[in-house]
Amino acid sequence: MTISLSDIAERAGVSVKTVSGALHGGSARMSEETRQRIKEIAEELGYVTNLAARSMRQGWMPLIGVVADELITSPFATEIIRGLDGAARASEMAVFAMTLSGSRDVASVVEEVRRFRPRAIAYAAMYHKTVTLPEEFAGTVGVMINCREASDRVTSLVPDEVGAAHEITSYLIDAGRRNIAFINLPGLLAGDLREIGFRQAMTEAGLDGAGARLLPAVRRATYSDRAPSLVHSHVTELMRGPDRPDAILCGNDRVAMEVYAALRRVRAEIPDDVAVASFDNQVDIASRLDPPLTTMALPHRTMGRMAANILLTNDAVPGEVRKLPFQLVERLSV
Repeated sequence: MTISLSDIAERAGVSVKTVSGALHGGSARMSEETRQRIKEIAEELGYVTNLAARSMRQGWMPLIGVVADELITSPFATEIIRGLDGAARASEMAVFAMTLSGSRDVASVVEEVRRFRPRAIAYAAMYHKTVTLPEEFAGTVGVMINCREASDRVTSLVPDEVGAAHEITSYLIDAGRRNIAFINLPGLLAGDLREIGFRQAMTEAGLDGAGARLLPAVRRATYSDRAPSLVHSHVTELMRGPDRPDAILCGNDRVAMEVYAALRRVRAEIPDDVAVASFDNQVDIASRLDPPLTTMALPHRTMGRMAANILLTNDAVPGEVRKLPFQLVERLSV
């Protein structure tokens, strides 16, 4: 037997509109006591929402669609999706994602997501970057996650890269390190912004921020895991030179892993001879290095949770860029 809204309304002694409001977020006004009583009756009777009928009434399904710009290949994808999914479930919504990669363009993927008639659509990127949305979809995407819309037409949630670099550099300086080299990620927006924060902290400490040593982690103009690494040669040259660093800041945890290996080859101890710090907090790497790595954790789960709240409460402010702070994870490498 299929239980209808009318069955629940009759048992509760209220209108069908009131039941719909209690169960589906309609506009009917009621006390919290009435809302809770309706939900209890619905559960007792075994009511199951007819999603197709609800979609016809509301014009949308209880879904949040995600255009995933290579996100699924990122080790941090689960954190963004967990944040989104947790907040969505609290509002009786579900999350689904479609990947943008290879030959598929933004317009085709957004259109594909729209076919499912989701309540809202988010755009999430694998790494911090600027994205150009086609003009016709600027009003369709409700929030950008881990990326910024090129024309600032969409609310964007991005990591505070400058602030994170300033914080970790200051942390190294407060630990007594004065000669800090930064092996950074060339060609990436995150690397450019982290360089700013690094130099600012060095300058504020009375060190030579403008002349601080910044070295590219790879031989190519743009960093990728597959590009030929320069880390070993950089570390070897730094440690054999007359002005050896007492700390090395790394563009991410993968670079830090290479720095550890290079320092071992030249018989340098971490952190006694050289402190090592990084960005990302890729736990499988950072917690298993010896000694465990001090690093800045990206705010991916917070971004996902905040994105869901923005989409479900219509709290978007077109053009607003919200910078979310990293979290310093102190381990034993400093």
